[in-house]
Amino acid sequence: MKKAFLSLSVALVFIMSSCKKEEEAAPKSLYDRLGGVSAISAVVDQFITNVAADPNMVRTFTPLLQEVQKGNTARLTALRNNLIDQIGQASGGPQKYTGKDMVTAHKGMKITDTEFNSLVNDLVMALNKFNVPSTEQNELLGVLGGLKSQIVGQ
Repeated sequence: MKKAFLSLSVALVFIMSSCKKEEEAAPKSLYDRLGGVSAISAVVDQFITNVAADPNMVRTFTPLLQEVQKGNTARLTALRNNLIDQIGQASGGPQKYTGKDMVTAHKGMKITDTEFNSLVNDLVMALNKFNVPSTEQNELLGVLGGLKSQIVGQ
């Protein structure tokens, strides 16, 4: 009887400890599910490439590309780094976005709905290129989509 009770007690402790481990394991952050800074950087690089080739973005992106053609890459590098930091922070990563707020950053640009929607499409194409699952895409787009009112029409 004691042996059966001891075996049952050991089994219960084992079951309870394994349940507790499962409960304690926090779900992965969006940042981790996206693949961290390396994956986010690759997506941002592809996103910038997509935007540069997007006919809907000629009006707003051409001045930046002209600077790059003249050898001035500082603004493009800052844009890239800000995007990586912004996505990293928004997805729960360690990055801290220190760029301008969205209203200030887009003031005077008069971004249209068509341009904003093109940017979203350019980002989706970049995410698709790297096979980011739809759950993570939707979660990221949900976070970033909230910025639309701060960008369009400024």
